[in-house]
Amino acid sequence: MDRRACHLVIAIDGPVGAGKSTAARRLAAALGALYIDSGAMYRAMGWKAVQAGVSLTDHLGLATLALETDIRVVADPAGPRILVDGQDVTDRLRTPVMDEAASLVSTCPAVRERLVALQRVLAATQGVVMDGRDIGTVVFPHADIKFFLDADLEVRAARRARDLDRAGLPSDLNQVRGEVARRDARDRGRQASPLRPAPEAVHLDTSALDPDGVLAAMLAAVHGIPKSDKC
Repeated sequence: MDRRACHLVIAIDGPVGAGKSTAARRLAAALGALYIDSGAMYRAMGWKAVQAGVSLTDHLGLATLALETDIRVVADPAGPRILVDGQDVTDRLRTPVMDEAASLVSTCPAVRERLVALQRVLAATQGVVMDGRDIGTVVFPHADIKFFLDADLEVRAARRARDLDRAGLPSDLNQVRGEVARRDARDRGRQASPLRPAPEAVHLDTSALDPDGVLAAMLAAVHGIPKSDKC
């Protein structure tokens, strides 16, 4: 069966540094699907709040702003681009400040409701691979297949530090470890759509796996999906 012809919806969840983005991007490319980084959409919402002068803890203000904000994901040969009200903000989102902004605005139920609606629209007419923290439990509870990626805290912190260094943002590993641990606690403990694996999710511990190993495991699981009218 040629999975490239399928309009599959694939959900990938897990904590920061588990390798979700790399895995999702490579899986989408292998399947000919659209890759959607849901975290980038929350960063975009955080960016908009900062630009508008809305406090990241003001849930009433964020709710109003979310309803007035259009966030889109556009396919591009170099990777998906994030548009906020028509403005490409992709290159402004991968910073520690925007990571924190995303984590804060994601605790606002109205923001989550708005972005979930936008994410579902993106998957209405095409195959998608979306990664985040509540994709399999909230955004796409009926996804064709769900993955939950995880890794040891030390491994995840080291990955995050390397990502920051590559982006020209030198980091201190101890500080990054603390930030990752705090993000974990906030994501798992929030009232709105907490981070947790869907009961039927395929679990992958990526601590000792390289990107090729992760992709191979995911492709094997995808090709094991029973044939449906999507294919």
